[in-house]
Amino acid sequence: MTSEVKIEKEATDKGGRYVAIVSGHEAEMTFSRASPHLIIVDHTAVPDALRGQGVGQALALHAVEDARAGGWKIIPLCPFMRAQSLRHAEWADVIQQR
Repeated sequence: MTSEVKIEKEATDKGGRYVAIVSGHEAEMTFSRASPHLIIVDHTAVPDALRGQGVGQALALHAVEDARAGGWKIIPLCPFMRAQSLRHAEWADVIQQR
């Protein structure tokens, strides 16, 4: 996993995205806010140049940590986030499976 992935959060009242820029390439995980205590992760995009470096995993973990800190839950609508949530039982406290 890329240990030096810096992730920024861009958010509005309706949603936002987590962004990681690595070696000049941008990866993102977008979300929409369903309620004050629930977000829906709907898309993850990692450019081919960054695949296999753990960037998507870093975005997913950041979303989980952000949910824990903010006191909300995540519905993992995005296939990547859903797969990650099923692999990480320790995320169950913030993942709401549909």
